[in-house]
Amino acid sequence: MGFFTRIFGKHKNESGNRPPRVFFTNTLSGEKELFISQKPRIATMYSCGPTVYSRAHIGNLRAYVFSVTLSRVLGGAGYLVRRVINITDVGHLTSDSDEGVDKMAVGAAREHKTPEEIADRYTKLFLEDLIELNINTEDISFPRATGYIKEQIALAKTLEEKGFAYRLPNGLYFDTQKFHGYGKLGGLSRADREAGARVDVVKGKNNPNDFVLWRIAGANDLQQWDSPWGRGNPGWHIECSAMARALLGQEIDIHTGGEDLSQIHHNNEIAQSEAANGRTFVHYWMHSAFLTMNGEKASKSTGNAIYLSDIIEKGFHPLSLRYSFLQAHYRTPLSFSWDALAGAESALERLWKISRDVASESGRLSASGEARDRFLASVRDDLATPQALSILWDSLRSEEYAPREKWGLLEDADAHFGLSLINPPEANSLKEADIPEEIGEMLARRSAARASKDFKEADRIRGEIEKSGYHVDDGPNGSVLTKRS
Repeated sequence: MGFFTRIFGKHKNESGNRPPRVFFTNTLSGEKELFISQKPRIATMYSCGPTVYSRAHIGNLRAYVFSVTLSRVLGGAGYLVRRVINITDVGHLTSDSDEGVDKMAVGAAREHKTPEEIADRYTKLFLEDLIELNINTEDISFPRATGYIKEQIALAKTLEEKGFAYRLPNGLYFDTQKFHGYGKLGGLSRADREAGARVDVVKGKNNPNDFVLWRIAGANDLQQWDSPWGRGNPGWHIECSAMARALLGQEIDIHTGGEDLSQIHHNNEIAQSEAANGRTFVHYWMHSAFLTMNGEKASKSTGNAIYLSDIIEKGFHPLSLRYSFLQAHYRTPLSFSWDALAGAESALERLWKISRDVASESGRLSASGEARDRFLASVRDDLATPQALSILWDSLRSEEYAPREKWGLLEDADAHFGLSLINPPEANSLKEADIPEEIGEMLARRSAARASKDFKEADRIRGEIEKSGYHVDDGPNGSVLTKRS
């Protein structure tokens, strides 16, 4: 019996073969829609993955925490989720135009290695980051674009044969005017499309929005393959269409990605997939909002980026980042700050402490209850994670619920959020001799502030302690200091 079946299979609101109702906001319609899979109890999901020329930053990682939360919600509702996250190791240029340098070549030149070596290194680091965030990589397929060159060529050839593509001296291009409804994702108007169109830098293109399917290699291109149009490499957009079709079929349930991909990349995926297959490519498009820092989008190109390794080096538990993402709705922009991360970690550590207490009081035996129903209703309503967290906190603090009801709620929360709530890390309180002198002085000042009921000052000092890599828990026998792992 699987984890989700064990947790949810006998829930009072989930009987028979019909799964619970789950609603998602579909970028294609702009509306919240009831999720109906193409096959009973099976959900197929494709998520745009990283271009592995460098390390993924925490803004990138928000999209994967969103997609795994989505997958867990579907799993909790009784679906078997078949997931794919692609690895782009060729074809992604440094701009949205159809000319420029492949990002893999940029990475290779930067580190004096081959594109293959760069891809291996940063794919490994990406997977390690997912594992640190408690994302089970064994449940996901991670195809590399370079492993599906034949499939990409076959798809491009089909498009040419059907009259949706044309040749230029530098490659094969998709003719967007031949595809009715190009740019329909997100309800973009013709004016919107023209305003956001890429600069027409390729001589001979029929339309500014036309995009390359296969690019003829230049003399210095490091990655190239034989094709009907000449030796070269695939365009970025066709990779996802080909891999999605090969691994999930011509028609899939859900496609996710960051909101920056919706206007160009995902509209191009729709055009080439539906033109080739003659059917709906994706039924539910879902996009996560940007993570911002210092008022700007997190971006490697602008140097406005923080990495998970930076967070770990500062003493934060990686799950504190996952918790901070869940505090905001996935479609809402989220501003990152170290203070906010410290607050998220403090909250998560309090949850872990409560979980230990409830585990002892309940004997790890669960019971259904009204709080569990409200929690599940929230996460199944377009992944309303802030509301679900609020229900979790209010219920755990309430005296109205028995320990077994609280434990059942913690099981549900852990199944959906992946925060190690039912098996939390051990709390290791520091002995007085192990506390640095500076931190000890902060603790003394904080105790004095609490004694004089100056709680504002006590909270300020707590913040200083948190920034220094420690956590303070106030218990019946006084304050307990722990070092963040």
